Amino acid sequence: MIGNRITYRMADGVRVPGTWRHAFIRNFDHHLTDLFIYADGLIDCWELVTLEEFEGKLRSGWVATELPEGAEASAFGLARWKFAEPRTWLTPEVLVAEIRDTIDQLNGRPDSTGRCLAAVDAFLADRTEEKRAAARDAYFAIPETQRHYALGDMDRKDWPLQILVAGPGGTTCRRPDEEVTQDQYDWALSYFEERAESRAKARSRVPADGPATAVAPALHLYEGSMPAPPEDPGTRGLRNDYPAPVTVDGTTFPTVAHAYWALSAADPAVREAVAGAETVFAARNLAVAAGRREGWEQARTAVMTHLLRAKYTQHPDLARILLSTDDATLVYDDIDSGFWGDNGGRGRNWTGRLLELVRSELHAARAGCLPGA
Repeated sequence: MIGNRITYRMADGVRVPGTWRHAFIRNFDHHLTDLFIYADGLIDCWELVTLEEFEGKLRSGWVATELPEGAEASAFGLARWKFAEPRTWLTPEVLVAEIRDTIDQLNGRPDSTGRCLAAVDAFLADRTEEKRAAARDAYFAIPETQRHYALGDMDRKDWPLQILVAGPGGTTCRRPDEEVTQDQYDWALSYFEERAESRAKARSRVPADGPATAVAPALHLYEGSMPAPPEDPGTRGLRNDYPAPVTVDGTTFPTVAHAYWALSAADPAVREAVAGAETVFAARNLAVAAGRREGWEQARTAVMTHLLRAKYTQHPDLARILLSTDDATLVYDDIDSGFWGDNGGRGRNWTGRLLELVRSELHAARAGCLPGA
């Protein structure tokens, strides 16, 4: 299972998602390390190899699943020790099966557990022995180490699944010497029927506080020249360089960008020059050439929030455009800043995030949710 262990590598400029798991590499001694598994099927076991090549590494013992009594082992920069009464749950076959599942998960495909549960659903819809046999085969295709977790039930584990695929008169892995009784089988059928009903209710349940993800599609706020404000700017009006004057502490700036760069400057004379710059580009260059205020990096998100609130309070027409984006994720491009811009997924998109915050405040004010609103 991947859990929260998410990483990536870059290949020809493309980000390839991956994850990792612990393993022992046997290079003279046994070294506790991480196997990195990537969505394109490559595995890093101290070198990038294909799944077929990885199986060769297992056969050669380079990736070790056997831990001999008394063998020397180490974890780099952490400890050294000898194995005493070692036990391992992995075999080469199980490890390869688990890695195949991981590659499926990284690609959003059903893994062996998903395929098994789909086969179970097919059997429950059409209870023939042929469909049961297919479900049983799919169950045994799950790596042995993962079968307990197939149903996500930490109390009963996979016991109902074992009974279902065995059928009356069959035997289970847990009790190979006992035949499944009709009562046990009926209980398993009831378990799966209740499970299906519960899952259907969960899918249809609306969270009390609203959905966890945006309903509206994401909007990309691209950079682009704006010689003069159009009559209907559309989402272009949400850009910080859009010519919408903002007044802050008695000073009026041509744009939010002008105000941001002016307020960043330590010298009051520079702030005045930045405020009067003809273009955003000129304002930025003047501010960059001067010194920043002390602590600016720590204060800049608060300053930008204040400026965005001023813009959309002072320009109701632009506030309506922002509100019209509903709950969409706002992706903001800023070629000069990986902090403020998303920039193809490489930036932090703070402008987009703060626009979403201000939008939420506007919605709250409209709905009368905020005290004093």
